[in-house]
Amino acid sequence: MITILVTGANGQLGNEIKSIYKKDIIDFKTPIKFIFTDIDTLDISNKISLKKIFQDQTIDYIINCAAYTNVDLAETEKDKAFNINATCVEHIVNSIRETNTKLIHISTDYVFDGNSYIPYKENMSTNPQSVYGSSKLKGEEYALSYKNSICIRTSWLYSSFGKNFAKTIYKLCKEKENLNVVFDQIGTPTYAYDLAQTILTIIKQSISENLFVPGIYHYSNEGVCSWFDFAKAIASKTNTTCIINPIESKDFPTPAKRPFYSVLNKEKIKSIYKINIPHWYDSLNAFFKAIQAQL
Repeated sequence: MITILVTGANGQLGNEIKSIYKKDIIDFKTPIKFIFTDIDTLDISNKISLKKIFQDQTIDYIINCAAYTNVDLAETEKDKAFNINATCVEHIVNSIRETNTKLIHISTDYVFDGNSYIPYKENMSTNPQSVYGSSKLKGEEYALSYKNSICIRTSWLYSSFGKNFAKTIYKLCKEKENLNVVFDQIGTPTYAYDLAQTILTIIKQSISENLFVPGIYHYSNEGVCSWFDFAKAIASKTNTTCIINPIESKDFPTPAKRPFYSVLNKEKIKSIYKINIPHWYDSLNAFFKAIQAQL
C-alpha cells in the first residue's frame, strides 16, 4: 500500500487531485491510499501535530498544495504569507527528514522579476518583486534542502474549483457590458487539472519505474498569451456581448508588482517524465466542460 498525503486539499490544485483520484483516472498498478487534509484537519503550522502524523504511519509521498495565494494582501500580511509559504514548508521538511517520504512542493513564476524575453529555465536567476514571490522563493529553499524533494513552479493557475481569474471573468462577462484587462503582462495559463495529472503521473513513474529526480521543474500549459488574450478567449465562450478592452498595467495599479513576462520553459519536465502538455486554449475548453458539469 502506497500512502499519499495531500495538504491544502480544499484549494484549486488539491481539489483537482481529489477529482482525478475519485474518477480513478491514473492507474497506479498498486494499491493507493490518499489522505486529503486542509487546515481544519492538519495544521501544518503546528510542528507537533505535523510530526505526529508521520510518526503514526508510513507516508510515502506528500504533495504540498497549501499556500497563501492572495498576492496583493500579502504586501500587508507579510508575516502570514511567509509563515504559510515558507515556515510551514520548513516544518514539513523537518517532519520527514528522517523518513523516506518524497515531497512534491508547488511554487510559482513570481520568483522571477519578469524582465526576461525568453522562457524561464529552472536554473535562471530568481528576483521576486513582491512579498508573495519572496515568500514562495523561501519556501522553495526549505523544500530543496531535503534530498527527496521536487519543486514545481507553475503560472496563472485556474480551475473549476475555488477563486481564480478564469472563473471571475466568466462571471463578470455575464454581468457587465465592458471589462478592462491588462495586455502587457505575458505568460501562460495553467489548468490545475493538467498540473494535478502531471503530479500524479510523476508519482506513478516513481512507483513503477523508480523514477523520481529531485530538483526544480517548470510546468504550465503550452502556448503564450496576455491576460487580455486569456480574457477574450473566456468571453468568447460565455454567449454574451461583453467587450474586453485592453489596458496597460499602469492603468490598473495593484499593491503587488506583477511580472511583465513569466513564460516558463518546460523542456526539463517533458524530457525526464515524458509528459505531453496541452495547449492553454485546449485546456480552457476542458475547463468550460467542467464548469458546465457543476451547474
